[in-house]
Amino acid sequence: MNKNRSIVHMDLDTFFVSCERLLDSRLIGKPVLIGGTSSRGVVASCSYEARKFGIHSAMPMRLAKSLCPEAVILRGNAGIYSNFSKNVTDVIKDSVPLYEKSSIDEFYIDLTGMDKFFGCHKLASELRQRIMKETGLPISFGLSINKTVSKIATGEAKPNNEIKILSGTEKPFLAPLSVRKIPMVGEVTYKSLCDLGVKRIKTVQDMPMDLMHKVLGKNGLSIWKKANGIDLSPVVQYQERKSISTERTFNKDTTDVLKLKGIIIAMTENLAYQLRRGNKLTACITFKIRYSDFQTYTQQQRIPYSSMDHSIIPVVLDLYKKIYNRRLLVRLIGVKFSHLVEGGYQINLFEDNEKQLHLTQAIDNMRQRYGDRAVISAAGMGAKSISRWNPFNGEPPPLLPNRRQ
Repeated sequence: MNKNRSIVHMDLDTFFVSCERLLDSRLIGKPVLIGGTSSRGVVASCSYEARKFGIHSAMPMRLAKSLCPEAVILRGNAGIYSNFSKNVTDVIKDSVPLYEKSSIDEFYIDLTGMDKFFGCHKLASELRQRIMKETGLPISFGLSINKTVSKIATGEAKPNNEIKILSGTEKPFLAPLSVRKIPMVGEVTYKSLCDLGVKRIKTVQDMPMDLMHKVLGKNGLSIWKKANGIDLSPVVQYQERKSISTERTFNKDTTDVLKLKGIIIAMTENLAYQLRRGNKLTACITFKIRYSDFQTYTQQQRIPYSSMDHSIIPVVLDLYKKIYNRRLLVRLIGVKFSHLVEGGYQINLFEDNEKQLHLTQAIDNMRQRYGDRAVISAAGMGAKSISRWNPFNGEPPPLLPNRRQ
């Protein structure tokens, strides 16, 4: 493991709440909840004052209200939060050579080698102060030799503070902490570890790597490495992506409306999943159709920021119905999402349908584990070659074989 790396993890503290407080100072010091405002909604973000009542992100809003009746409840505004996030990104972009934006409010920065000129901790501290001064937003950071330890250190630094973990002290730093602090350890994995009697990272450190692998598979191996402060993953240079799209040119021009509808649903479903996988949302949907005489038509519609199938698919189908009126053979159809912003999962919590959120999460988890088409709408099963490309991981799209639908 490279002991000479200097990786910073920066996280904007209670980001949505902090943005709202910049817009309305009356919210300062009050318990604030942001998310779906109906009884079926969930909490997307909450202030530290609200956390004292036991409230946390992804909690049902009705339960949060009962725990803290005096809380101020806000629906949230994805566009405003995106603009604040962009302001922070601009400061970071102007200050460091290599950074990765992992979500709307989180950044990894690689300062390896900068200690020869500035001192990495000093540089990170000055950057943090500059962000707070120029944006008014509180931010915390952790500095260590890798992404995992730095992210955990940031959690320990909060609220509005900083921690440096000296090279060689990663294991002692991690040892007393709960295994829940390890990135990617969720409820199910935590329960499995508790069933083994594992609650502290120290216990994982003392376990043989082979045992963790045997009990939890590849996930167990990853947890063991992180518990021991081992993480070789690089900081991936951030590049803003403005839109994603997909098109289908048919081998044989068609007027089969059921086939067209099925493929449109499959294309839209896949693009929406790519948005969620990349922590993105769209605010503009475009549908495109080309007839056999090569006449091409497009129509677009603005929507509230979303990456949820049940919000987007009806819009695409409505655009298709509006634009498909010539009754000619269709040569090509396409769907495009634009006006993309970060913050997919968090901002989807603004939805008022808790059941739909949980269903989408469960389906996405199955796709992540078994492949993009492990779970698909019955209407879209005829589309056999929808791209499995992730447009947000920096890799070029694959060359697809001839499409047969």
